[in-house]
Amino acid sequence: MHYSLGIDAGGTYTDAILVRDSDGTVVGSGKALTTYPDLVEGIKNAIDTLDPEYAKKVNLVSVSTTLATNTVLEGTGSPVALILVGEHPVKGDFPAKHVLSISGGHSYNGEEIEKPDIAAVKEFAGKYKDDVSAFAVSSFFSVRNPEHELEITKVLHETTGLPVVCGHELSQDLGAYERAVTASLNAQLLPISHKFILSVIDEIKRREIDARLLMLKCDGTVVGLKDALEKPVETIFSGPAASLVGASFLSGLDTCAVVDVGGTSTDVSAIIDGIPELSDTGAVVGGWKTRVRATRMETSAMGGDSHVWTRNKVIHIGPRRVMPLCLASSKYPGFLDKLKRNLIPKRSVLDRNIQPTKFFMRSGFVPKGLEDSEAEVLKAICNEPMSLDEIAAISTRYPSTVILDSLIQKRLIQAIGFTPSDALHVLGEYNSWDSKASEIGAEKLGKLDKMTAVEFSMKVKEIVAKNMAFNLMNYMLPDIERNGIKKIVDGKFNARFKVDIPVVLLGGPVVAYKEIMERIIDADIIVPEYAQVGNAAGALFGKGIRRIELIVRPVSINDLDAGYYVFSPEGRNTFSDYREAVEFAEDYGQKMVVEYMGECGVSRDNLDIKMTKNTFSPEDWKHDPVETVIQITGIGYPKRFIK
Repeated sequence: MHYSLGIDAGGTYTDAILVRDSDGTVVGSGKALTTYPDLVEGIKNAIDTLDPEYAKKVNLVSVSTTLATNTVLEGTGSPVALILVGEHPVKGDFPAKHVLSISGGHSYNGEEIEKPDIAAVKEFAGKYKDDVSAFAVSSFFSVRNPEHELEITKVLHETTGLPVVCGHELSQDLGAYERAVTASLNAQLLPISHKFILSVIDEIKRREIDARLLMLKCDGTVVGLKDALEKPVETIFSGPAASLVGASFLSGLDTCAVVDVGGTSTDVSAIIDGIPELSDTGAVVGGWKTRVRATRMETSAMGGDSHVWTRNKVIHIGPRRVMPLCLASSKYPGFLDKLKRNLIPKRSVLDRNIQPTKFFMRSGFVPKGLEDSEAEVLKAICNEPMSLDEIAAISTRYPSTVILDSLIQKRLIQAIGFTPSDALHVLGEYNSWDSKASEIGAEKLGKLDKMTAVEFSMKVKEIVAKNMAFNLMNYMLPDIERNGIKKIVDGKFNARFKVDIPVVLLGGPVVAYKEIMERIIDADIIVPEYAQVGNAAGALFGKGIRRIELIVRPVSINDLDAGYYVFSPEGRNTFSDYREAVEFAEDYGQKMVVEYMGECGVSRDNLDIKMTKNTFSPEDWKHDPVETVIQITGIGYPKRFIK
């Protein structure tokens, strides 16, 4: 009997799920807190919740993680150097420490415009090789002919010995600027991604698990180890993709909308006929527009661990994540008494950091480049929760919200506060940690708004549920004005929305929000078994999908006897005859799909290949097509489960 293990290292929790291969039955699941900065420790803790006898019989491990996303968002990637080849039509900033622009590049037809300046490359590489961890190279129209990128890569390897990422390896879409950004981000992620993947491999080996390792991409597909190591940028936003795939498996639905409530955010997306709905444009992360295909999603910074605070009798939730009071009380024995004693501030001074339930502690990250005022406040904060009054007594100044926000932004301090998870603890709908701390927090915040602890918690629960409904309808109605949607969700009209496809809720205690959502939206709303580890299930049940696009075009439109080009992800080939070119493209594309799936551990028996061919010619054209686009899609199943 064999089993498969799915793991999702999310922003707050790391989830694990164990599935029996013979019939797809879930035989175990577990959660552990995500550990920063070393995610592998949280993965170890999550696996430890599973039966070790099952774990020894695992032969497939698949992982999804927020590592790539968080690294880009926080700007903590490794320093890289970027070489731009040819005249890039779009100028702008790049996520690279050093940038060089040189001659070179190709035309739309893959013809060389100018030789690359190799001497400049060697000088640039020698100057910065000790100041960066990797290089990125992006040449103009390298998707039509990558020879300049490949030539420069060879020079960089010989000169520096450092990793090199080429733009044509990551995207076959036109868009020189976005492709250069994507290559730079990928280069940034290589060192940290390698460390993470190799650490996971070591942990799997330490447990004597003989298994293949796959990772989930942001389009809901899985990749083999080789691709995961070489293209970590493609794992950006793999969390929402994991929720889609997991919701589909757990609910048994090929078509559904998914509302995933995590610790930090709420994400809405959809899966149609078993395939995640993708965005028309590349993923945008940290303000950088990429050529990475990702799921289309609607997201908001409101999750189970979002900070709940009050001001002017208005309850605010988020956008920042904090440690829930109930969790802090479970981890730190003296915290409950400290929370009880904490004074309620005057209403006039309340803001997101000045709250009767807000505390701060060190995060463990090493401080760098602090202002004197920041350093003084940080010095006063210890490794256990402290109130603002305690910090002010030691630092001789009352910490301003500006300084506290800056220290939180730099991840030097961890904030503790009331959260939606605390509200559910008060209402008895979630009982993972110390409910007494949640009750005290709700009492203190409720007094500011003249509510009881239960009334305050019910209001918080309602706000979260309405936010889930609002996000869902914004996703379902992308062209409708958002303010109108909000008014209907808030009950301003005698009407409610109807959704024609099932809606699956994922996340810890999401069942608590189901009833309120059903009052707002007429839909079949489902909370499947194991909804709390849905993303881990998604990591495991992602399909292997490989899309290859090849283009056949005449060498010269004015001289059809000159032959035909075939443009593929690996370069340009020339043929004398149109049919010969098309036959090569079809065979070569299928070969690339089969080879890729083999690296994912997908056998030919578990692989479905579809091919489409579209031709384009001017009106009254009596020759072979001016352009033929051949798209070959392979859908592979690392495991086929029979339920």
